Amino acid sequence: MTSSSKKVRALGLSSGGLDSILSALILRDQGIEVEWIAFETPFFSSINACQAAYKTKIPITVENITNTYIKMLKNPPCGYGKHMNPCMDCHALMFRLAGTIMKNKGFNFVFSGEVLGQRPMSQTKPSLRYVEKHSDIDGYILRPLSAKRLPLTIPEKEGLVNREMLLDISGRSRKPQIKLAEKFGITEYPNPAGGCLLTDKGYSDRLKDLFEHQNIFTEKELHLLKYGRHLRLNNNTKLIIGRTKQDNEKIINYHNSSRDTVINIKDFPGPIVLIPHRASKSIIIKAASICAGYSKAPNNTQVDAQVVNSCGSEIITVTGISPEDIKSLLI
Repeated sequence: MTSSSKKVRALGLSSGGLDSILSALILRDQGIEVEWIAFETPFFSSINACQAAYKTKIPITVENITNTYIKMLKNPPCGYGKHMNPCMDCHALMFRLAGTIMKNKGFNFVFSGEVLGQRPMSQTKPSLRYVEKHSDIDGYILRPLSAKRLPLTIPEKEGLVNREMLLDISGRSRKPQIKLAEKFGITEYPNPAGGCLLTDKGYSDRLKDLFEHQNIFTEKELHLLKYGRHLRLNNNTKLIIGRTKQDNEKIINYHNSSRDTVINIKDFPGPIVLIPHRASKSIIIKAASICAGYSKAPNNTQVDAQVVNSCGSEIITVTGISPEDIKSLLI
């Protein structure tokens, strides 16, 4: 137990990974009341965090921060990593948001499962310090797995946390965490690979294209970037072409029926083609021809394409354009 007679409450940032789980259990072992906050956007989900909360019986709150996140993502002060990942500014934003919850709901401090040296860009001493300085809760961020290798935090100085019961893990080896997981009886947890789409080249290229061609977009459009092939026809028009049955289903699920156009080829298996936003007749014909080219329809054969948008449904006849002929349009 801590030296404070009043119940100590800590709010943790949770990804649902093993490090998040262990950091919470280490504090709970001290008698500290722990809860989690999980932030979600189209770029990363809270699924693993919610599963971890269920298994450990740790209360969790999930908050969608897409609008706030996009403002940071368009111009992160520290820039991007290899792709569109603004890791340091992302962490600073999350701690800042968690800090607001901490203050409003009476938590004593915020904690995370970060491990010193585990990630070469975002978990070095300078980067951890950068995050603290821009979090608005400098001194109130505890990292239980590496605490003994980091400066004393305010909750430690005030006796709210027993530093001797915290750890000194550093580096990229997972052996200490796996051993600790066995001690706590944790047998199932996600692999440590990041679940953020902003580290994925394909997704990042599509997101850059979206930023370059649209000032305003919906959250559904960010989800659509995950599925199918994306072709840029001109500054105002792109196509999304399903690769699989799941792609086709997701494209339908996330499209905007009041303004988007959906095309599929009748009588032959093939993809769904989506034209986001409104499109001219000539664009629709070209998109239907591309759809036919990706379908199982015979080459150089006229086929019927069904076109559905806010104006209704119609059948148009087109001849397929070979995927080879439009490779240069792929984003």
